[in-house]
Amino acid sequence: MAKVVWMSGIEYVSGALCKCGKKGQHTHDKMLLATHRRAATTNPDCNRLYVRSQVTRKTAPTEDELFARIRFTAVAAMVRTRSRDLSKITQDQMAFIAQKDLAGGKKTMKAWYWMTCGNEYDAQHPRG
Repeated sequence: MAKVVWMSGIEYVSGALCKCGKKGQHTHDKMLLATHRRAATTNPDCNRLYVRSQVTRKTAPTEDELFARIRFTAVAAMVRTRSRDLSKITQDQMAFIAQKDLAGGKKTMKAWYWMTCGNEYDAQHPRG
């Protein structure tokens, strides 16, 4: 097994170091992924590097996947619009603060927007 030794000043590296490109782009056909694990173990070597080949999907997206994509796009647009609507900002902030410390409450304003707009979308587009 290879051992990664970082130069001083670099504690660890984590995440995609080189991503696979999309079709038509001049990029790599393999992905280089680094992981770092922090655990109470006696082994100090907690860094791993993985190489993954580009994967092409062999099946068509299911109806649930297509619905999830459409819902995500619509809710993202609703969040963007609502967060910039000056007539709703004060009421939204008050509603967010009121629920923030409750059990199951959203801890960030963006998460609250996603919950609120998601519920609004689901009410307008019932799925049967």
